[in-house]
Amino acid sequence: MSDTIATERDAAAGPKGELTPHTPLRRAVMLVNPLSGSVGPRAAGEAEAILADYQLEARVVVLEGDFDAIIADAFAEKPDVIFVLAGDGTARAVASRAKPDGPMIAPLPGGTMNMLPKALYGTADWKEALRRALEGGEPQFVSGGEVGGEYFYCAAILGAPALWAPAREAIRTGKLRQAVGHARLALKRAFSGRLRFSLDGGQKRRTEALVLISPMISRALDEPVGLEAAAMDPLDAMQAFRLAATALFTDWRHDPSVSTQPARRIDAWARSRIPAVIDGETIRLKSTATVRFAPKAFRALTPRPPAAEDSV
Repeated sequence: MSDTIATERDAAAGPKGELTPHTPLRRAVMLVNPLSGSVGPRAAGEAEAILADYQLEARVVVLEGDFDAIIADAFAEKPDVIFVLAGDGTARAVASRAKPDGPMIAPLPGGTMNMLPKALYGTADWKEALRRALEGGEPQFVSGGEVGGEYFYCAAILGAPALWAPAREAIRTGKLRQAVGHARLALKRAFSGRLRFSLDGGQKRRTEALVLISPMISRALDEPVGLEAAAMDPLDAMQAFRLAATALFTDWRHDPSVSTQPARRIDAWARSRIPAVIDGETIRLKSTATVRFAPKAFRALTPRPPAAEDSV
């Protein structure tokens, strides 16, 4: 753990920025991972300078070493808000720990995909997102899903297509031999139809991939009534490529190999452990898994309404 950068506010130091009138902000902690995504080594100092513009007792902490211990220390301070400038997985871990009755969380865009930060703040610029939260934010519940003790706030993919995520990540980090291995495994499992599921205790169905999308991200849901469950059933590689193109250029829900509906409980099972990607993080579920909708997963400090820039 690196030295903590502390910033004490002094009204005599000069004019301050106007904090949001929508909720009291007295104390804040900001967690920064300089090695993550688009953060960089100067981010902690830049964050300290921005926070110094406001009448706020704030601490900027660099994430290194034991992340869990650092995060636990941040919660122990009982701040009004915890800002997170780190990867998507770290932001998800902090939000999961906060739950609905914890401090407000402000996940800033510091990762690779940044779907949740962009949905909340409408920008991929973490400095702009930080100022928007400080000046116009208010507590708002963010809905999501939970599976196997893991929470997600954007989307989860269950089934063989999730196996492509490790290959993509290996390519991104230059591990080509590892990428080939992951790709071979994904191809071997592709189009097997091994995943079975039911929605809210309904009819048992079979699908190649099940995509669960939170109400904040989904274009199809105007209210947080559940997760949008999209069953995707390409019959072969050609259909899979067509579906990918459809997702890029039009509304993929119109594709004949896709069926969607909202659900609050999703039961899934397979002959072996189920590969999954939740908010960009690859995990392996047990051979039977239950996904539950969490209408109030955590409280975010965000302007109203959320931007929902990366809705799908």
